[in-house]
Order: sequence, then C-alpha cells, then structure tokens
Amino acid sequence: MEEAILEAIRLAVTKIPDDVVKSLQEAYKRENTPTAKFNLENILKAIEIGEKERIPVCQDTGTVTFFVEAGVRNPYLGMIKELINSALEKATREIPLRPNTINVLTNKNLGNLPIVHWELVNGDRIRIAILPKGGGSENCSALAMLTPAEGFEGVKRLVIEKVKECGGKPCPPIILGIGIGGSSDLALKLAKKALLRPLGERHKDGRIARFEEELLEEVNSLGIGPMGMGGKTTALDVKVEVVPRHPASFPVGVVFQCWAHRKAFLEISGSGEVRIWQ
Repeated sequence: MEEAILEAIRLAVTKIPDDVVKSLQEAYKRENTPTAKFNLENILKAIEIGEKERIPVCQDTGTVTFFVEAGVRNPYLGMIKELINSALEKATREIPLRPNTINVLTNKNLGNLPIVHWELVNGDRIRIAILPKGGGSENCSALAMLTPAEGFEGVKRLVIEKVKECGGKPCPPIILGIGIGGSSDLALKLAKKALLRPLGERHKDGRIARFEEELLEEVNSLGIGPMGMGGKTTALDVKVEVVPRHPASFPVGVVFQCWAHRKAFLEISGSGEVRIWQ
C-alpha cells in the first residue's frame, strides 16, 4: 500500500491528466497570437518531457494535499496516516520532489509534510485523491465573507477582481475552484476539492452549471492569457461547489490552480487490493 501511494504521487507529479492535456491542446488551436501559442507550445512540451522521462513536470512539486474518503469498515484504516507520511517521504527522495515544507518559526526545511483532509464514509473502501499544489497558484487563494444580499453576483465580482489582481502570478491558463456556503474553513476546502472534478464536467445542478460557464467566459474575456502575456485562454475551467449556509453569512472560497493541474487517485479495497488512476 505504501508503494501504491508512492506510485500515485509519482503519477500525479510526472503526468498531467488527459483531460487537462486535451484542454491545453484545444486552447493552442484557439489562440491566434504568436506569444500565446508559443507559451502553450512550451507548456505542452514540458508535459511531454515529464511523462516520457518520468520527472516532475514543474520544479515546484507543491504542497501535497490528500483528500481521504475512509470507509469505516476497511481493516487498514488505522494505517493510512502513517502510510501517507512514509510514502511522501520516499517520494521526496526517489522521484524526487522538492522539499517544500518550512517551519514557520525557524524557517528550517522539514522535507515534505502532507496536508490530509479526512471524511468518514460507509463501506470498506478507502479512496485517496492526491493534489500537489504549487505555491504560485496557492498564493492567489482568497476567502470572502459576503453578505447574503450580494449573492452570486457578489461571487462573480470577487472572482473577476481576484483574477485581475493575480494576472500571470498563478501561471495561467488556470483552473478555478470555488466553494460557496458552509463556514469560512469549509468554503475553502470545498473550493480546493472542486479542482478534483474532470475538466469540462459541469455541476449536476443546472443553475450552478450555467454559473460555471458564465464565470469561465468572463474570466477568459479579460485577455490575461497563457502565462499572463495576453491571449484568449486565461482559464481552462471553473468548478463551483455549494453547501447550505447560515442565514447571516455567505462564505466564498476561491482557489487557483496553475496549468500544471496535477492529480491522481487510488482506492484500497477491504481485501487490500489497490487501484490507481487519473
């Protein structure tokens, strides 16, 4: 299981998922300026080299975040935290990953420590989503406690203002995750978890799906373009997740992901069988 988690981390940082590659290729065809096409061409070359050589696609291998849906009847549940820690330690040495964890008081480098979000679910399967998150895009994340009166128009203004403010910092084309409702901490968690959905997949609620499309169109109308140097493609997709909220609160979390949208999944059955995919 430790080796499987290690291989899933390796897959995440060395191979960009097919849905992301397809979206970048489509963006390349759409762009009609030399600079935008040049930047997208180099992005696609970096993706090709990473997969071929099995080396990280980007030098910033990010903060490695794990979303664990833990089946309460899985006999290996008590081992998962330790296995994640040891697999990430091995991944740092062997892939290698850049050691990206720093003690905030001493600035001492600690290697790589995972961020793990836990959710208990019924059944005997453990599903782990791995999301390596680079610092440039993470620095653009935002939380806003809007008033209920601002509603979804307020969300739109917030997102557009934040995208304008960040410009080329998050290495566009970006993918935006937006979490609405719950509490301040839950809104940001929802926003990050939204990034795990495949590109092009719309929310099952038609109203949210239309809002995703509207936001994507408005973001791309800004003309920031690939790597912030101008073009039609500032974002590849926008993902929105919602949960119920308090009557007096309207929390909104916005999480940016760079073009190197790295992710991988694995599932551990009750019998110990492991499946890895993107």
